[in-house]
Amino acid sequence: MSIITEKPDITISRPMVVVVIGNTQISTVPGISAAGPTAELTLATSVLDGEIIVNGKITSAPVVPVSPTGCATPATLTRAMAELCGIRPLVVNAGLSYTPSYPAFDVYSACGKDPRKSDAVPDAEELYIRGKTLGTFLGQHSEFLLLGESVPGGTTTALCVLRALGYSCNVSSSHVEHPTSVKQEICTAVLKRIEEEEITDPLAIARAAGDPMIPVCAGIAATYPHTLVLAGGTQMLAVAALIKALGETPPPLATTVYVRDDPLATFEKTAAEIGTTAWFVDPDFGNIGHPGLARYCAGEVKEGAGAGGALWLASMMGHSKNAIWEKIREFMKDYS
Repeated sequence: MSIITEKPDITISRPMVVVVIGNTQISTVPGISAAGPTAELTLATSVLDGEIIVNGKITSAPVVPVSPTGCATPATLTRAMAELCGIRPLVVNAGLSYTPSYPAFDVYSACGKDPRKSDAVPDAEELYIRGKTLGTFLGQHSEFLLLGESVPGGTTTALCVLRALGYSCNVSSSHVEHPTSVKQEICTAVLKRIEEEEITDPLAIARAAGDPMIPVCAGIAATYPHTLVLAGGTQMLAVAALIKALGETPPPLATTVYVRDDPLATFEKTAAEIGTTAWFVDPDFGNIGHPGLARYCAGEVKEGAGAGGALWLASMMGHSKNAIWEKIREFMKDYS
């Protein structure tokens, strides 16, 4: 049995999985992100996600990234699916609060700032150019690229970027109970500053309102010469919207049904307005026999660290639902 809702006519040849990780100070706003046991510790989640994706486990820190309720990071799913598919995943450091202890491509930026107070990504234009360099390089070593992200608080920066680019949208959340009012207050303040400063250029909007992952991913997509699929939900919609605003055709997205079915978000509507195609994976975590993963069905976490795309890729490469479940159970047992 397949876990994907439709099988597009794509040939998966010489596949590569790359996850762009970064931080934004917005994640430390209380209640914004469930991607960490506390608001302050969300700043450690991305670098630890990267360690799981690259090494398969965490040895550099005494903690592992979990939600406040103990739901494990979706980076575990990305790594498990990469192993199942025989792919060695790579990580790009777009701008972190902590230095990685493992090999990673580095574009030499910093944690994104609070966009209510100042430009969030002062070097967004440079990051876009560095992303373009990476896109060309990655294209020399693969023919299919699955591009994911890990940025706690990134659905809020995505909301700011999407609305600043003209989309009337609502975004998903890693929480079961959306912090809608907090996100809206932040977005209203950011849009007011953008309007007052008359910021209209797409990369200037990413600089003012986004996080470092967004321009890096847009740059990679601009020059990658083969098939590229964005692995993620709301945050990758912001990447797709920036790509379109820069005059390029946005790539397709692969994400989970948990994002698609979020009643407080407008994922499918916004994807259609951007002009991108979205594919969905239903891993049926309610029946997998793992309490942490079952919480995805209740609306917690939903997506992240390229997990939805990685599950989609595993199915596209011919792995059955049972094989995917077996690999996830095996990995989560060792991870725990």
